Amino acid sequence: MAMFDKLLANLKASKKTIVFTEGTDARILSAADRLLKEDLMGVILCGNPDDVKKAASDGGFDIGKAQIIDPLTYPDMEEMVKTMAELRKGKMTEEECAALLKKSNYFGTMLVKMGKADALLGGATYSTADTVRPALQIVKTKKGSNLVSSSFILFREKDGAEETIAMGDCAINLSYSDKLDKDGNVVLTAAQQLAEVAVETARTAACFGIDPKVAVLSFSTYGSGKGGTVQLSHDAVIEARKLDPELTIDGEFQFDAAVSAEVAKTKCPDSKVAGQANTFIFPLIEAGNIGYKIAQRLGGFEAYGPILQGLNAPINDLSRGCNAEEVYKMAVITAGMA
Repeated sequence: MAMFDKLLANLKASKKTIVFTEGTDARILSAADRLLKEDLMGVILCGNPDDVKKAASDGGFDIGKAQIIDPLTYPDMEEMVKTMAELRKGKMTEEECAALLKKSNYFGTMLVKMGKADALLGGATYSTADTVRPALQIVKTKKGSNLVSSSFILFREKDGAEETIAMGDCAINLSYSDKLDKDGNVVLTAAQQLAEVAVETARTAACFGIDPKVAVLSFSTYGSGKGGTVQLSHDAVIEARKLDPELTIDGEFQFDAAVSAEVAKTKCPDSKVAGQANTFIFPLIEAGNIGYKIAQRLGGFEAYGPILQGLNAPINDLSRGCNAEEVYKMAVITAGMA
């Protein structure tokens, strides 16, 4: 798989360290064993060392080269608490920070913030919110970003050829509405938010070898329908072009117009995206989540994600239904983005 071949080569050339927040989980331990044997990255496992080693032994996993760190006995905890309290100044006391840092999701995120690790992967047992919340509070959004979003990279082999596409946002933002200040003034429109998702998803796609041709989707093509998300998707295309004038993006499109050259000739013959889109932006999480799962289950695509976008460091979330192979590949993706 060309996408992973490139990532693996980059990782071997520039060793990174990833922290796993759930160090006793068998799927995490299986992936850690493989990552260490292949010498792809340094591995930090959060948890009680005796418990982590027992779980590894029970599963037959070799994690001898991993670093196991227990938040409850971490020798530099005082420094970590002070650093987090400074980051959360006025919002959390040192006592509140100390309590949170006993939890591996907050502890692991602080390891990344303090430069002890380059990336974090969690969510095998934690909820998405429990992975994203510490990231927002500690690592925070990067300059120019107003929100965290997500994308999935989907891959399949068909008729002897490899096909890779991107979809966003399928996991984080439920919907989009204008953000107001305390006086009721609009400071960030819904369309600007969706546009940011589109630009960030295109950048993620490019990281995985996709030359992004971005379609912002709805149930309408160029105004053929009214209501619902039509205006949002239309306006998001305009805003995305302002954010990145070089981006190849168009819409609003129905999905068939985005992917079928025949339909595109009828509905939007002059579009540079219609009929050949490979990066798809959904106006609601329901559509995105349903869409990527249809592609996965009926289209034969392997789905990798959610890949979080807009943060200052690579922090990604696993599905609680993931398997060890998915953990391994998400670790490669996450460290590869560092």
